[in-house]
Amino acid sequence: MSDAVRQIFVEWRLPVGLTATVLLAALIYLRGWVVLRRTRREQFTVERLVAFLGGLTLFWTAVGSPMDGFADALLTMHMIEHLLLMSAIPMLLLYGLPVVPMLRGLPRPVLRWVVGPVVRTRALRRLVEWMVKPMVAWLAMNVAYLAWHVPAAYNLALENETLHAAEHLCFLFTSLLFWWYILRPWPAKDRPNDWGALIYLAMGDVVMTMLSAFLAFCDRPVYSYYVENPNPFHIPVLQDQVMGAVVMWVIGSFAYLVPAMVIAYRLTGWSDGGTATPVALPRAGR
Repeated sequence: MSDAVRQIFVEWRLPVGLTATVLLAALIYLRGWVVLRRTRREQFTVERLVAFLGGLTLFWTAVGSPMDGFADALLTMHMIEHLLLMSAIPMLLLYGLPVVPMLRGLPRPVLRWVVGPVVRTRALRRLVEWMVKPMVAWLAMNVAYLAWHVPAAYNLALENETLHAAEHLCFLFTSLLFWWYILRPWPAKDRPNDWGALIYLAMGDVVMTMLSAFLAFCDRPVYSYYVENPNPFHIPVLQDQVMGAVVMWVIGSFAYLVPAMVIAYRLTGWSDGGTATPVALPRAGR
């Protein structure tokens, strides 16, 4: 192990608040999953449980483990962290059908007297319905993605831990909205059987491609933080920037294009001998 790697592990401290929150969310979901599995065994499979707990584990790994220290030092690792928060983690969490298990997993007094009345309010329901509309969800994620990659905001987030945590939560929240439209986890209504989802995903990929291309082909470091705080791995700043852009470009595109190919395959009806079938990714089921 190199001295630079060792130093990151030495400086790492267990984030008690984050760890407790993730463990509490896991316990609440597990409790609700066990209750629902008694009557909906085919719906709440072990696969759903593993997906949700895997999403929580990946979230903690991305922002609470020593990986976050590597992300502070290298733009490439920072881009990987962002990709996890914007694609893998939200998709895993949503595939776990989180809404009902999280509600059923709460202690009954909390659900009855605190959460229940809030969830049943008409204003909240209307707000949630508005936030998960395709245009709103698409804009929310992509505007957040571009805004946090503006050099001033990006540098400031790396210099301020509170702002950095807000950035992570912003990415996760808006990405959950974005992927909600694609996965539509139960008890959400089915997504219309049309080509709109392909445009939705393709345009998201365009936004990521434009930023990635700019970072890859720019002939100077875009983020001054890495110039003022040289990484301990002695990787040239511009080389790190290009590697980070390529990672975001290639892997990020897969996050959009693979679901798009699945949807297109089902829309054309090839999966059913030429008869078009309702489109959904491994739908966060019924």
